[in-house]
Amino acid sequence: MPAEEVFIALGSNLGDSITIVEEAIQALDHINHCRLLARSSLYRNEAISDIPQDDYINAVVKVETNLEPMALLLELQAIEHAYYRHRENDERWAPRTLDLDIILFGNRHMNDSHLTVPHPEFSRRRFVLEPMFEIEGDRFIAGYGSLSYLINAAPVLRMEKLDRPDA
Repeated sequence: MPAEEVFIALGSNLGDSITIVEEAIQALDHINHCRLLARSSLYRNEAISDIPQDDYINAVVKVETNLEPMALLLELQAIEHAYYRHRENDERWAPRTLDLDIILFGNRHMNDSHLTVPHPEFSRRRFVLEPMFEIEGDRFIAGYGSLSYLINAAPVLRMEKLDRPDA
């Protein structure tokens, strides 16, 4: 399979979230058949939930991979598991140590019980769109529009770009 570009969103709001997200970015670069191409700054933002919880630390990375989407998803879930991520069906918006979501996988569109690509909520998530814009510019996403259009249409969210330690 030829290599494809994949955008992955990272988020954490339990534990030392900044360290967890930074370590997860490094872990993504160590997945076999995966290469980190770009990473955004970290962003602190309010949680989108009815459950009271701490702010999230979020970022987006772009990787190149030869893996199939389900194989990559299993790798991401293994990284989440290493940070004690527990998935409860009745706690969709609950706090979490680490959340890794495939946002875009090349130009693929898929929807099954395990994975939907493009991510079904990405176009309304400013904490995904702004970091994507940072690393990709005003990319046009077929069926959705440009990132600047999506950012302007997304719900307002209290959000702060953090200084990158490696910048």
